[in-house]
Amino acid sequence: MSEQINKLFEECIGHADDQDLEVLNGLLQGIRDKQKKRNSSYIGRVLHMERAATKDSYEITIPVTPLVKNSLGIVHGGITATVIDSAMGSLAMEVLPEGQGAVTTQLNIHYIGPGIGDSLTCKAQLVHKGSKTIVLEAQVYRPDGKKVAHATGSFFIIGN
Repeated sequence: MSEQINKLFEECIGHADDQDLEVLNGLLQGIRDKQKKRNSSYIGRVLHMERAATKDSYEITIPVTPLVKNSLGIVHGGITATVIDSAMGSLAMEVLPEGQGAVTTQLNIHYIGPGIGDSLTCKAQLVHKGSKTIVLEAQVYRPDGKKVAHATGSFFIIGN
């Protein structure tokens, strides 16, 4: 497998433009960071998520790079959804006791504006915590303060 990857890597490098190299560099840095246990998931590191938690909110910021842009040059909606789900899921985990976890059961996103600028920040807040489910909401903002998306989500509590 290693030989096959080396061959593919050399082929990609040989045909890469500056944007390809920037994306490849970001991917490799993300994988290296995951290997060094700087994050528990590949997606978190490949997107270079910076995280901040408080008692009742959770914030994730990602840099806007060519990796996360669609063909229109704005952040792909699926990337925005991933950041939203990650922020909400992380907050759900923060408010649960040891031994419990939460999985997404519903995610509703309203895309309001284009994801442009050098970063996106998602802020998730707790709406309701029951014995079986958690309901959260989140907003995604550009650096200029304009809202990119508003979302709500439900999470099922698992464990104990």
